[in-house]
Amino acid sequence: MLGQVGTIAFVQFVLHVALPLSSMLAVVLFLVVLNGISLLRHRTGAATTGGALLLELSLDVAALTTQLYLSGGASNPFVSLYLLQVILAAVLLEARAAWILVGVTTACFVGLALFSRPLDLPHRHDGDLFNLHLQGMFIAYVLAAGLIVFFVTRISRNLRERDAHLAALRQRSVEEELVVRMGLLASGAAHELGTPLGTLSVILNDWQKMPALRTDSDLAEDLDAMEDQLLRCKEIVSKILTSSGEMRGEGAGPTTVVRFFDGLVEDWRTSRWPPSLHYENRFSPDRAIATDVVLGQGIANVFDNALEASPDWMSIALDRQGDEAVLTVEDRGPGFAARILAQFGKPYQTTKARPGSGLGLFLLVNVVRKLGGEVALENRAGGRRARRRAPAPRPPRAGGSACRIGRAC
Repeated sequence: MLGQVGTIAFVQFVLHVALPLSSMLAVVLFLVVLNGISLLRHRTGAATTGGALLLELSLDVAALTTQLYLSGGASNPFVSLYLLQVILAAVLLEARAAWILVGVTTACFVGLALFSRPLDLPHRHDGDLFNLHLQGMFIAYVLAAGLIVFFVTRISRNLRERDAHLAALRQRSVEEELVVRMGLLASGAAHELGTPLGTLSVILNDWQKMPALRTDSDLAEDLDAMEDQLLRCKEIVSKILTSSGEMRGEGAGPTTVVRFFDGLVEDWRTSRWPPSLHYENRFSPDRAIATDVVLGQGIANVFDNALEASPDWMSIALDRQGDEAVLTVEDRGPGFAARILAQFGKPYQTTKARPGSGLGLFLLVNVVRKLGGEVALENRAGGRRARRRAPAPRPPRAGGSACRIGRAC
């Protein structure tokens, strides 16, 4: 539109060629309205179909044809701008629609050769029509080339971004499928472990009732320790079954952000006994949420990694930034290896020699991502930092899905 206004002004006031300004500016106004409607449709998120694109390109062709009709018809050098619409159709539309636009532009060209409003050239241009035509062809070429490069490069960029987005979605689908398989495997293993753990519990209970064993204080202490560890194993198995979908109603419930994290850190502190743990909960005002066992297990795994890397000191901080809850875990370990940071979020990325390592962060990333948040790693001077950020939602309705919980944590 700007190109049309500039060209009309140049021809009218520099070349002194009389043009029907009111009619030609009315066509520009029509294009303004058409572009305004297109922008409104785009902002409302309405889907753009091939038929809608073909209609808009056809309206552009109609506007260009009207401008050419008012300014010399097929002899106007700007008739080459028809190629712009054809190129856009070839890139954006299906083959049949592109050929339809080719037919439309061809018909318009033939029509302009037969019917048009002749230009009223001043007498000083009578002997210099060829040079005047060359000037018009040059301006038309620059304008057409610039518009083609502008539109095609933007379209190519959009296509590349779309392909990258689709590739990321495919990768995420593969990772989520791996998570599902691991969940099924863990659930099956938990079922298999239930029987031997129950048998061990019965045997250990019988041993504790035997006078010969209870009289030995050291042996009695060992039996009590064995019972504690056996109960912990049964609790872990129960959590695996809960997180895999069984007893889901017992594994989830209403709480608040502050209560959830305070309880999570306290339970972890009681079971791990870290020598130096600094915990600050600055999430205020508090907000009601629903909890999920899976999320707590994933975050506890991050705590375990920090304690293993830095046994002497670690820090846990919960902050609120707007509607987001940000959990930051820091330690004074050697930091994340460059390979780990580059492949963050992928399974089996670890520096540990133990088989099966490298799944904790992978599982946490997928759980948090499903719940609408994100996990980030970074190295800092004297240690490393893991940060989890997610929006804090409104309190869930009674009876709603407990899976929304992670969005608040």
